[in-house]
Amino acid sequence: MSFIKQTMSGLKKTRSLLKANRLMPSVLAVSVAAALLAPLSSQSSEPAPLKSIGMSVADLGNPYFVQLVESATSKAEELAGAPVTMLIRSDAYDWQRQISQINDFIEQKVDLIVLTAADEYKVGAVVAKAQRAGIKVIAVDVNAHGADATITTDNVQAGVVACEKLAEKIGYKGNFVIINGVLVSSVIERVAGCKSALNKYPNITLLSDRMNGTGSVEGGMEAMTYLMEEYDHIDAVFTINDPTAFGALRAAQQANRNEFVMASVDGAPFAVDIIQKDDNPWIATAVQRPIPMAEKAIEIGMDLLKGKDVAQRFILIPSVLVEKHH
Repeated sequence: MSFIKQTMSGLKKTRSLLKANRLMPSVLAVSVAAALLAPLSSQSSEPAPLKSIGMSVADLGNPYFVQLVESATSKAEELAGAPVTMLIRSDAYDWQRQISQINDFIEQKVDLIVLTAADEYKVGAVVAKAQRAGIKVIAVDVNAHGADATITTDNVQAGVVACEKLAEKIGYKGNFVIINGVLVSSVIERVAGCKSALNKYPNITLLSDRMNGTGSVEGGMEAMTYLMEEYDHIDAVFTINDPTAFGALRAAQQANRNEFVMASVDGAPFAVDIIQKDDNPWIATAVQRPIPMAEKAIEIGMDLLKGKDVAQRFILIPSVLVEKHH
């Protein structure tokens, strides 16, 4: 399985690079330099409404969140037309760490906060505190109570399309497991969507839906190892994201178990590559679209900073299923 090893190596390198930034006592401060500033005479007398953004996302070891950050950064540079300081942090799904990060953003007097909430409701008070300080708060990927706007994947739909495909592949009968994750809105909705698809098929037995794979490769390996020890035969596996699926795949290969098919949510490039190979049971991923999600977050944030009326403040972006080609 040289491809699997190669992919794992790539993920480790990405994680180690980003982990170094996570462990820095100060934030990863990225100065996004625009091209040369125009001469003073041609510049507007109005101050630029967007000078700094604080971003707190779940896991910078996950390519999906890296793309979210990169897309937000490039859009901010494009719209501001002047240097924008990006303060980027990972909360590792820890709501207390995220609250601390947002408090720091408030102290740094950022103009805009973009976050993937570690807990939809526990961040509510610090979101309100930021707003009292005149900062606009945009939630992406996961709901955040009280945010000025929310842009997420249609996570229910993502769970439905992934699990419909699995049900079809197993002939609408057999043993099904869900490797769950951290209880944030996106994960809860994906699992709810999957279950709503399965509920239509009385001959599908849901053996387990409570294993927390933590949204990570390591967590996926642990959860799948346990499930394979617990159940002699599994027909289908749904995981809440691609890193979890990758971990589950590695565990299955180590145990020489290949009787099942598997699908996930994210659409990370490494996952799409593996899915297109014939030597594994990973058959589909519901592709999230972090680029339009991040771009929309920055566009709405900019409009709010300019005092514009934003009519649509809750936006769902549908996922698209990528399948194995035969």
